[in-house]
Amino acid sequence: MDRTAAQLRIQELHREINRHNYLYYVEDRPEIADAEYDLLLRELQQLEREFPDLVTADSPTQRVGAAPLEKFNQVTHRLPMLSLENAFNEGEMRDFDERIKRYLGLPMAKEIEYVCEPKMDGLAVELIYEEGSLTFGSTRGDGYVGEDVTQNLKTVKSIPLRLHCSTPPSLVEVRGEVYLGLAPFQKLNMEREEAGLPPLPTHATLPQVLCASWTRGSPPGGPSPSSVMPRV
Repeated sequence: MDRTAAQLRIQELHREINRHNYLYYVEDRPEIADAEYDLLLRELQQLEREFPDLVTADSPTQRVGAAPLEKFNQVTHRLPMLSLENAFNEGEMRDFDERIKRYLGLPMAKEIEYVCEPKMDGLAVELIYEEGSLTFGSTRGDGYVGEDVTQNLKTVKSIPLRLHCSTPPSLVEVRGEVYLGLAPFQKLNMEREEAGLPPLPTHATLPQVLCASWTRGSPPGGPSPSSVMPRV
């Protein structure tokens, strides 16, 4: 196969593998067996070995087997990543409502309709996509300066290395939470028990600590965080 044909086939394999990753890890409705998926990935790996100059940063091969980094550079966010505030009683909720009305220039008698949803509490991250490709990932840090964890976030398989659209915007910034689902948490405890270790307690902050640990340097023997829940 010449270089031109290899480039076309590599691009085709990128699209096909990314599509199957999305179906499997995001929509939970795989269309092919694992063995078929492995053949596609193996074909791509072989072509990239033969034509190393055709390897791109968003290739599916750049995710598989990527070792998490343990040391990080600091990065300044383009816009601050602000944290959420708590409201513990009716008075604090009314204060919040009044602040919103003042900010929007609405009369205090105006009724506002709110939408509430559970918050996935994990590790806040920011993903930067340029021309559709994931180029940068960072932690929230202090809201202004975070840590560059791009390589580690590439191990979270529900994060697309390339956006699933034909004409992506030149720049997209996505903010969300890396969180540990119930199934991988239970799997982790099963592995610990099989190794003769005590199971981890299920208190509220533990999954958040685990996600921070995996994102900033994966502990041995544990599953990767299961997903990213957008908070936009």
